[in-house]
Amino acid sequence: MKSKTKNRTILVVEDERPLVQAIETKLEKNGFDVITARTVEQAARYLEEINNIEAIWLDHYLPGDKTGLDFVAMLKSPDSKWKKLPVFIVSNTASNNNVRSYLRLGVSKYCVKADHRLDEIVTEIADFLDNPEK
Repeated sequence: MKSKTKNRTILVVEDERPLVQAIETKLEKNGFDVITARTVEQAARYLEEINNIEAIWLDHYLPGDKTGLDFVAMLKSPDSKWKKLPVFIVSNTASNNNVRSYLRLGVSKYCVKADHRLDEIVTEIADFLDNPEK
């Protein structure tokens, strides 16, 4: 299946290595170029270094001092050059507080891993990027 997403670049911030490989494979099969990071600090470095990142796949729980929520707060701050970058939270948990906090900050979507197949999430991201006004 050929998608409109050819050559789109997505930053996947996830620490579970087997899951990262599965996500990367699924995204690449759908025409994405994939950059992976395991920590908020590494993801922030990649954003500074790589100019063509069009979306972020982000887990809430990451190694290091900062969570996904800290990263989104930085990304969506009023003076951030990345505040319009679509962010898709894909997490193991969905506490009401976390979901509300992410949505208040302006993430594009919050998905619980157990409730969605990888291909569903990839399709949602591709559809969002193809039709951002939806």
